[in-house]
Amino acid sequence: MKKFWKEKWFKFGLWATTYVLWVIWNGNYWFLFGLPIIFDHNITRFVNWTFWKKREGKNSTVVEWIDALIFAIVAVTIINYYLFQNYKIPTSSMEKSLLVGDHLFVSKAAYGPRGPMTPLSLPFMQHTIPGTNSKSFLEWPSLEYKRLKGFTTLKNYDPIVFNFPAGDTVVFEHSTASYYSIVRDHATQFKQLDQQDGKVLKTDQEYYNIGRNYVRNQYTIVERPLDKRDNYIKRCIATPGDKLEVKDGVVYINNEKEPGNYELQYNYYIKTNGAPLNPKAIEKLGVSKDDFKKSQVGANIYFMPLTKEMAEKVKNFSSVTFIQKFTKPAGEYSDYIFPHDPKYPWNEDNFGPLTMPQKGETIEISLDNISIYDRIITAYEGNKLQVKDSSIYINGEIATNYTFNQGYYFMMGDNRHHSADSRFWGFVPADHIVGKPKFIWLSTNKDKGFPGNIRLKRMFKSIH
Repeated sequence: MKKFWKEKWFKFGLWATTYVLWVIWNGNYWFLFGLPIIFDHNITRFVNWTFWKKREGKNSTVVEWIDALIFAIVAVTIINYYLFQNYKIPTSSMEKSLLVGDHLFVSKAAYGPRGPMTPLSLPFMQHTIPGTNSKSFLEWPSLEYKRLKGFTTLKNYDPIVFNFPAGDTVVFEHSTASYYSIVRDHATQFKQLDQQDGKVLKTDQEYYNIGRNYVRNQYTIVERPLDKRDNYIKRCIATPGDKLEVKDGVVYINNEKEPGNYELQYNYYIKTNGAPLNPKAIEKLGVSKDDFKKSQVGANIYFMPLTKEMAEKVKNFSSVTFIQKFTKPAGEYSDYIFPHDPKYPWNEDNFGPLTMPQKGETIEISLDNISIYDRIITAYEGNKLQVKDSSIYINGEIATNYTFNQGYYFMMGDNRHHSADSRFWGFVPADHIVGKPKFIWLSTNKDKGFPGNIRLKRMFKSIH
């Protein structure tokens, strides 16, 4: 039996079958020209494809280690591209469904893995060599986006890992913030200065251009291809064709209230009788130390994120005299909320209605709604857009309608007042979807030391 397993024809058959199945899944039959390499490596052996080691005789320990390392890197890279990868939760945007320190098993095959778009890159690095501002990849060659067939379809309320759409341009010195939000902040500052000085105000677009030029002159600007942008995790609230609306913090999809079968967290105002809240009691509820430290906004007033269940428990504290969920009123315009246009006076608690674009759908565009679709038309679908003389030009021609090349999604974090999501930067294109988190394989609490920091109850917990 042992001799049979070592038989070269059996090895060739195993590798050839695996490779042909991969070619069929990939759908590019030009890859079948790779079969002669597999045949030669296992049968004829004309070429030494593992040139770093001897075919016959014993290799040195160093060579054996190099051989093992090369195999491991190639194997893990292929697995990360086509099957699954690890993702660690860095922020509190999905609490209490997912916690900071949760390590997730993310299935690439669930919705279909994307083929490599920037294939020449250092392994295990998303976009930057640690400790430097150098890219960990080469932008050439660059391959077109292609997604293989998946095992399921993306549905409403699925938790999703995706490439950050606004991460195509990054301020290296402030990489955790959106480049576009930084530009808008500076544009607002320049406008306020002109107001204070009594100057004639420019248009919002002119101030945006001033802010952009200032940011580009003051900071290091990095541009990243689609698959090298930061990975985010949020819940897919709306899929292509859905109408989304947020009313007083409650999400409605196609006029139906979200199911609420996952834990949502909102900011609450808490007032006490003068006695401070007990830190240990608050920690026991599940509030992080960081959130509690930042929560006190007055002598006896607190402002902190809580679930509905946690809020009910805080309400019963003997020192608490008042507790209420924070909600911004409808019609109060927040300029940091998508589409960053006063025509749409939306905020994080009252947003929409907004319909998700579908692939192949044609819509009418005008000066009234172009702020919603300009980034889709330009950044995501590669067109040139200009507004001149009250007309919209796409690729140099006057346009009154537009047909979408792909579908778009709307993502939100479960920690609704502490999540920079689609309410802030808009749609997530279909080609940005990375995978579906399946379960937590490890969870660590940064507020505790080893071994108490390991959350044993969360290990191998499925994600919903």
